[in-house]
Amino acid sequence: MTEFPQIVGLGLATLDVLIRLQDMPTWEHGTPVSGFRFDGGGLVGTAMVAAAKLGALVGFVGTAGTDEAAELKLRSFVESGVDLSRLVRRDGPEDQIVLVYVHADTGERVFSGVRGGRREPLRSEELDEEYITSADYLHIDGLLHHEATLQAVKWMHDAGKTVVMDGSKTDRPVSERHRQIIPYVDVLITGEGYARGLTGLDDIWQAGRAVLQMGPRIFCETVGDRGCYTVTHDEQFHTPAFQVDVVDTTGAGDVFHGAYIVAMMRGWSPRGCALFSTAVSALKCTALGGRAGIPTFEHTIEFLQARGTDLDA
Repeated sequence: MTEFPQIVGLGLATLDVLIRLQDMPTWEHGTPVSGFRFDGGGLVGTAMVAAAKLGALVGFVGTAGTDEAAELKLRSFVESGVDLSRLVRRDGPEDQIVLVYVHADTGERVFSGVRGGRREPLRSEELDEEYITSADYLHIDGLLHHEATLQAVKWMHDAGKTVVMDGSKTDRPVSERHRQIIPYVDVLITGEGYARGLTGLDDIWQAGRAVLQMGPRIFCETVGDRGCYTVTHDEQFHTPAFQVDVVDTTGAGDVFHGAYIVAMMRGWSPRGCALFSTAVSALKCTALGGRAGIPTFEHTIEFLQARGTDLDA
């Protein structure tokens, strides 16, 4: 990539080893596997591949090892045209590998991280401030690279640019590290339970309004096949999910984030952004792997038009 990206992602990227099966094996009984593939994964990594496939100029900042597994992890970035010029390679085997067991009937999944010595996270001095702030949007997850992430969001805040954060699904209180980042976040898109863990409030609308008092101007919580809930200073609304033949839900929320940023780039309303992202996420679920089923922009628009859906852009 010769020009600066429109979106920069800073966060987690994994190598996912996906196994689709009806029943989990035991030590006494094996089980047949109906699907298998390697795919890239990770919250920010998959969101950035989605944004690139939807037509944005994208860069990813994170870490990777130097072995064959690391090359497999990075392959879909390269194939999708994501700029990796600021990726930091750490000597040794790839340490961000996840086994993903996908239920053949429901598409739901169970994750098993591969244990091993996790290498040093990104340091703030390893970041390129000009590269990051040249983008209009910075997408983060706040998982691995806390020091670097906190520095990057402060740069973007000072530059008047937009920070989008992925808050993962949780049933626990939100960590102090995330709480340090949220005042610099403009758009907070989370999994189920995050708003409750952040605010202590059970009602999604009350929790969403409380989140806005912490800094974000848009809050959106995704809730799987129930769609998503959005709260802004002007409105609050629910966006239903689209019904599709589900193969694998891995990465659905991550893809939603990438699609949402692309929709914002196009100047669409929060309702339009939520609707477009919900469609992209649904289409992703029709293939095995977090990235394999990501549609193009044109395919997504055709999907929406076939259902008589107005983006309200």
